[in-house]
Amino acid sequence: MNWNTVDVEYHDEIAIVTLSRPESLNAFNNELVEELTDVARSFHRNHTIKSIVLTGRGKGFCAGFDLKQSPPPDDFAERRDVMHLGRHLCRTWEELPQTTIAAIEGPAVGAGVAITLVCDWRVMAENAYLYVPEVKIGLTLQWQALPRLVALVGPARAKRIIMLCEKMGAAQALDWGLVEEVAPAGEALDKALELARAACAMPPVIMTMTKQAVNATANALLQATSFMDSDVSMLVFDTEEADAARNQFRKSAQ
Repeated sequence: MNWNTVDVEYHDEIAIVTLSRPESLNAFNNELVEELTDVARSFHRNHTIKSIVLTGRGKGFCAGFDLKQSPPPDDFAERRDVMHLGRHLCRTWEELPQTTIAAIEGPAVGAGVAITLVCDWRVMAENAYLYVPEVKIGLTLQWQALPRLVALVGPARAKRIIMLCEKMGAAQALDWGLVEEVAPAGEALDKALELARAACAMPPVIMTMTKQAVNATANALLQATSFMDSDVSMLVFDTEEADAARNQFRKSAQ
């Protein structure tokens, strides 16, 4: 199957899934969200592929959500459907039976960080960085990323990442437990493939069962605590405080 915004390559038991909107630094628009969801669904009953590496084409992993994307529809029900697409994307990737590894070069911003959190492991190039700017642009963190982040780094560090919107380099991300490996610039994919091959060497069904057990433990309250995170962002988006935050962010970016 061919997609417009995602490329899929097969290397024996490993698949490489590449976000492919390099002209926008692989920023998510609705098409990319839906196509990446479809790609994950295509692997759910695939017993040949045992490991999947997720990466981005060009100069960065993902610049977050594309601010040029058309605004959500005015109809409330349709707007909720669109706003919840990212949550469905992340759940679909998180529930993959294969071992999943994110290979991060350049920036991973906002939604680009959220999608890495659903992968089993993350490899980051030494000159890459993570950045969660939602608070600066008058939004709350969505895609059920908040409880996943808390599970990885604890509540205090999660608050600092989300609330202070600081860019995080590879060394700090490794120290805080956000990534498992740091690779030289340009070699994150190679290191991720090393992990993928190691995963493929293990008994596949037992690997899947173990992954599911760990996820069930780590995410025990995920759905209960974050199923309305997009609704919260919809609620605050039109407030004066959020509008002022977006205007200030646009000025600082000029």
